[in-house]
Amino acid sequence: MSLLSQLFNRGVFGAKCKISLTLAISRIKLLHNKRDLQLKLMRKEIAQFLQSGQEPIARIRVEHVIREENLTAAYAIVELFCEFVHARVPIIESQRECPTDLHEAIASIIFAAPRCSDVPDLLIIRNLFTTKYGKEFVSAAADLRPDSGVNRELIEKLSISAPPAETRLKVLKDIAREYNLEWDSSRTETELNKKHEDLLGGTKQMNDTTRPTVDHQKRVSLMTSSSDRSQAPMVADIKETPPPKISFEVPSEIIMSPKKDDVLRRNSNRRTEARRESSEILEMARAVIASAECATAAARAAAELAKVQYGNGK
Repeated sequence: MSLLSQLFNRGVFGAKCKISLTLAISRIKLLHNKRDLQLKLMRKEIAQFLQSGQEPIARIRVEHVIREENLTAAYAIVELFCEFVHARVPIIESQRECPTDLHEAIASIIFAAPRCSDVPDLLIIRNLFTTKYGKEFVSAAADLRPDSGVNRELIEKLSISAPPAETRLKVLKDIAREYNLEWDSSRTETELNKKHEDLLGGTKQMNDTTRPTVDHQKRVSLMTSSSDRSQAPMVADIKETPPPKISFEVPSEIIMSPKKDDVLRRNSNRRTEARRESSEILEMARAVIASAECATAAARAAAELAKVQYGNGK
């Protein structure tokens, strides 16, 4: 029974693998024609931007062109590997381990399957090889381990990193040459080769917080000399003025008088009288405000009465 089961599984694997490989090859051929048409339109648009002087837009669009070209080249490599594996399916069925001459092709298909979303048949092929060779073999190819055997050019073409400045400049020059444009690339070369400052790292000079006071005074003096002369004396006064000293003086009465309780009692009486005077002043202010409000109300009533009388007399 085990022998029959192995023969049955072998036949099922071979049939499914051939069908999936055939579908993947046909789908890649259709995508190749579609991407060629898209690339021609994208290159034509970039040529129009270069001709109209809109180089910043052209520098952005050229990255999309490079990615599409890389993806098209990656699909072409996968197509060749699929054709190679399709022709060797009987050998794959007859051997338990992966043949040495097919290791690169199978590993490359496994690596490209999740990255080539336009060809879902590659995921079916990957699952078939997972059943055939185990999860460890598939993980080695998917994670790009040292012994994965994935094609190096395929890895570069499917990379998601931004294309280097040299590649972008080269493609722009090729597009200008293709459409016979008299384009001066010096401005774009300067912009692409410019090293942009990394502002996320913060100011490097702020790391050392234990510098001596002399360095701080030098920096203040440099800021003062470079600023407006009218503001220089203000900075110098702020720098040289020492912080105010707070002194607590004890009343002479407490020091000289032997009876401290009498002195404290007199101070308490003074504070009580001060509170009484402030409360009286507050009451007087409230009375003044109340009288002002009454006067305002009376004025409004008189104005309303005048309006009524004026209206009747009229």
